Amino acid sequence: MRTIRTFEATVTNQRQVSDHLDALGVAASKLWNVARYYIQERWEATGEIPEGRELKSTLNSHERYRDLHSQSSQRVFEELVEAFDSWQAKRQNGDDNARPPGYRKRNGSHPRSTVTFKADGFRHDARHRRVRLSKGTNLKERHLDFILCEYRTRPDIDLSEWRIQQIRAVHKRGEWRLQFVCRTTIDPEPPGAGTAGIDLGISNIAALSFGGESILFPGNVLKQDEYYFGKQKGKCDDSQSSQRKRLDRIRTERRTHFIHTLTKHIVRECVERDIGTVAVGDLNGIRVDDTGETRNWGTRGNRDLHSWAYDRFVSILRYKAEAEGVTVEQVSERGTSATCSVCKTRDGDQRVERGLYVCETCDTVANADVNGAENIRRKVTPNPAVDRSTGWLAQPAVHLFDRSVGRFAPREN
Repeated sequence: MRTIRTFEATVTNQRQVSDHLDALGVAASKLWNVARYYIQERWEATGEIPEGRELKSTLNSHERYRDLHSQSSQRVFEELVEAFDSWQAKRQNGDDNARPPGYRKRNGSHPRSTVTFKADGFRHDARHRRVRLSKGTNLKERHLDFILCEYRTRPDIDLSEWRIQQIRAVHKRGEWRLQFVCRTTIDPEPPGAGTAGIDLGISNIAALSFGGESILFPGNVLKQDEYYFGKQKGKCDDSQSSQRKRLDRIRTERRTHFIHTLTKHIVRECVERDIGTVAVGDLNGIRVDDTGETRNWGTRGNRDLHSWAYDRFVSILRYKAEAEGVTVEQVSERGTSATCSVCKTRDGDQRVERGLYVCETCDTVANADVNGAENIRRKVTPNPAVDRSTGWLAQPAVHLFDRSVGRFAPREN
């Protein structure tokens, strides 16, 4: 099984290399702007976004293309096309507030963009903890055609054990850092043959069912962040101001940390219970109805839904789970919220109020999200639990995210 990890390192010879890295970062912004202008012309003329290979073949003779190593320039094009595709998908899903990726220029100057170095663009010396990064033809000085960065990682990370696919130079909080995108092959033993199901939501980010035990993970801290950062951004006069962008960056970092912490916690809970397979509801069709038209969930519901990063949650959960030998399967959520997990009666009216599910056929009372999670679990388990007591369905454990320590813990009664 192949697995990919990204390790971030501090550049220890920052003073010696920062000017050279600054030049590459500014060059990447300028090349982004060149490609951004080309895409806009194509979009206005044809209504289509050109593919990355068209940008590469059309703009590879441009002066700015030769500021970076060829593979680094190509990666700038790829990132821009990915950003446009993401914008177009949001618009097609009904998000009228989505904006296309903009030009990279602020107060008359270009910001330092991330520069990606692929296999031909770097040389790694694991023994001496340094890496040689290639410059473009235009930025080479005499015979010095590279930047020699010395780095420091966490003590528990040994990059010699990994195959480095890419290195990214990222400018963060006034200094350059290196991100090593690595790949290796692992073959972990599954913790056991048990199964679990996860129902994803907005109020409760995830409901986890083990078929006899259940856990809820409320998204209260995310709602608090949305409220706080929304108010703070409303105080900004300019939607493109550095203050507003800073708030967006902090909000994104906090959400990312939440998702990583949540998925890590879920995997640990599964390993402790000998779970070998986790089923997750596939929500790819939640934004459209059976006819393919965009669903209207109301003003607040649409806003919450479009900020719901469930695809990213599943992606992060999968790689963390695979590292522990746990398989993640996506299954259809169709009917799971309207079906009783005990007697299998399906009736959309049984969800009597928010968070409560009552089956009139077998008198089961359950937390609605846990009921959905159990139905999802039952789609992958060959041997459903024999004990059909339902107390755990109605009274799941609740694990809350503690911002002060950055982890989840059971709620104290």
